[in-house]
Amino acid sequence: MKILITCITLLLAVPVWSAPLPASGTVEVFFSPRGGATAAIVAEISKANKEIFVQAYSFTSTPIAKALLEAHKRGVHVEVVLDKSQKTAKYSSSTFFINAGIPTYIDSKHAIAHNKIIIIDKSTLITGSFNFTKAAEEKNAENMLIFKGNKPLINQYLQNFEEHKTHSEKQ
Repeated sequence: MKILITCITLLLAVPVWSAPLPASGTVEVFFSPRGGATAAIVAEISKANKEIFVQAYSFTSTPIAKALLEAHKRGVHVEVVLDKSQKTAKYSSSTFFINAGIPTYIDSKHAIAHNKIIIIDKSTLITGSFNFTKAAEEKNAENMLIFKGNKPLINQYLQNFEEHKTHSEKQ
């Protein structure tokens, strides 16, 4: 009996991995430096009609920040969850978004909130190692994927976004 309880306890302690998702929709691939990732992100943001959800570790890209601001100004609902490092900078992305009236949250629950995602209209997902920074576009070796039309994948990212937003501090 003791062995059975130990086995069950160990099984419950093992992380649960999601089941494989069916491949659907399209995928665009970008690499940096100078691979056009920033321009691709700006173009996708400019097509948004209803909502944009962003999670970012480091955010210093002026073109992406301006595109999000323009989307917000044209009535698109924008929400941003940032790593705690963005709160400590003197004038940071969190300051920019807060001043623009964009709901901004700081995720300090983790050592690093290292997600880099943008979800647009629940139909487009942008993710990869690409930080939303000038250095990511011009100097770093990064990758970025744009998924369109893969609802199961996008829904998992939406669920993760909401989970992190829930434990984050609204600014």
